[in-house]
Amino acid sequence: MKLNPFFILLTVFVLTTHAQELQNQQLDSVLISSTRIDLPFKENSRTITVISALEIKNAAATNVADLLQQVTGVDIRRRGTGGSQADLQIRGGGFDQTLLLIDGIKMDDAQTGHHTMNAALPLEVIERIEIIKGPAARVFGQNAFTGAINIVTKKTLDNSVSINLETGSFNQLNGSITVGTELENSSHIIHVGKLTSEGYRNNSDYDNSNYFLKSTFNKNAQPIELIATFFDRKFGAENFYTTSPAFNEYEETQNSLIGFTTTFNTEKLKIKPRVYWKRNQDLFLLKREDPSFFRNFHITDKIGAEVNASYTSKLGITGFGIDVSKIYLRSNNLGNRNRFMTNLFLEHQFKLLDNKLDITPGVAVTYFSDFKFHAFPGIDIGYNINNTIKIYGNVGYTYRIPTYTDLFYNDFRTVGNENLDPEDAFGQEIGIKYITNKFSTTLAIFNRDAKNLIDYIKPNTTETIYTATNIAEVNTKGLEFDASYNFKISDFNQTFAIGYAFLEDNILDQNKELSRYSLNTLKHQFTTRLSTQLFKNMKQNIIYKHAERTTGQSYNVWDASLIFTVKTFELTATASNIFDADYIETGFTPMPPSNVLLGLRYNF
Repeated sequence: MKLNPFFILLTVFVLTTHAQELQNQQLDSVLISSTRIDLPFKENSRTITVISALEIKNAAATNVADLLQQVTGVDIRRRGTGGSQADLQIRGGGFDQTLLLIDGIKMDDAQTGHHTMNAALPLEVIERIEIIKGPAARVFGQNAFTGAINIVTKKTLDNSVSINLETGSFNQLNGSITVGTELENSSHIIHVGKLTSEGYRNNSDYDNSNYFLKSTFNKNAQPIELIATFFDRKFGAENFYTTSPAFNEYEETQNSLIGFTTTFNTEKLKIKPRVYWKRNQDLFLLKREDPSFFRNFHITDKIGAEVNASYTSKLGITGFGIDVSKIYLRSNNLGNRNRFMTNLFLEHQFKLLDNKLDITPGVAVTYFSDFKFHAFPGIDIGYNINNTIKIYGNVGYTYRIPTYTDLFYNDFRTVGNENLDPEDAFGQEIGIKYITNKFSTTLAIFNRDAKNLIDYIKPNTTETIYTATNIAEVNTKGLEFDASYNFKISDFNQTFAIGYAFLEDNILDQNKELSRYSLNTLKHQFTTRLSTQLFKNMKQNIIYKHAERTTGQSYNVWDASLIFTVKTFELTATASNIFDADYIETGFTPMPPSNVLLGLRYNF
């Protein structure tokens, strides 16, 4: 569907909307819950970005993958639409090097990082998203090589029902229902959604289903939280992994999670135990209509238990914890594998100079049944110049063990290597934050020295087989800048946000003709968001994204959305890639042309 960009822009500014009022969540009131030491946003001495519920509503995005593309320093490389498959990367890292968490539960997949975003939640149930950049292994353990993203779900939706229907380009048809209920001693949130499309090009159709449940039981005494998810995705995977016109690739994934959490609080001690089970199932066919030609089928189960705690004393706050997990893999390609992991965490925050200076050293010690013991020390330091300005710095070691795909995969172009060494790196960062109710900004400069990074390499240009290999040392450095300004026009709130990231590494010193995955780093990234309201029932949002990659590819993408509310009805229009940019984010898959999605939501 070809759209006139000027018509879309005119529509954005002419239609009238008024979204249901969401309270502005001031940054200094946001408690960062992804660490053992819970700290307000302003008191953290790391580079952390928080996407609030209001920002999610105004993001002109329909899923988490599209939303995170607007975050400085985050590189989401999509191969399809509707959240079918997207690789999550931070600060030039690979898709296996960023950890995703759901309410603090680690969603890493031992088969491959390609499935990380399979666990992403529907936007309707998300309270906020915390993005922690830089070496985070001492806080979360392995896989948080370049950072971590924690999706925090809503606590309650009171007694409410919301029905959403959407239709648009490429024969998209989406429907969902979200229910919140408050009972005497329990509360529940239920979401069911279906997303379908015939696709924007050959073999790019999808049929996705989302199921989500969050319940709090015994809330008048010792509350116990239950979270359960199930995401089923079926999609055409044309040229996701190959360029051959003879293939017609197809993939199905199922991702599920069930977890129980409670919290014990005293005046000085907080203890948070949790048990969970995570499962991912992946079916891939090289020829959609001929399953016998080439078929991969993998099932990965992760069963885990953890206890995190913090203790407050005259010396400061001590955070400590332990988590244990067992992984089981059954695969026709990778074999039957299992791994036992144990992580021990310890950190302590000291506050000096009338609480202006905070120093937080910490260490994580991890045992893997197949890679033995490893330790990740680090330290955060921050100084409050005044109530609005803080300077900070942190250094730390980080680490990632190979996935089972790295170790054992085998097909006609790719071979794993069971003799791989783990990846490791030493990261450093300095930054400054300025935060007021109207204006906030962050500037950070970082450096990462990595060894034994894993890439798929062929020995010379005449060979066609790529083998998993530990490549030489790689240095990555860069800077990030974020700023947002809140102002009023006719008593209506307006927001303008801007971000820029620059990244430079020496990955191209490797022979790019022999490498399959390590290239195409996002070198320059520029994002802006304008969220405005000019009339009582009117809101509109315009998003601009510029990207320039180390391979020389450069592109500009404009998105926009508007929301129109009449009593309990809410009409939405989301336009993506308004000016029809021609671009590829990863591999060989071109991204969709201009498209629009129209929605109707009824709240009662």
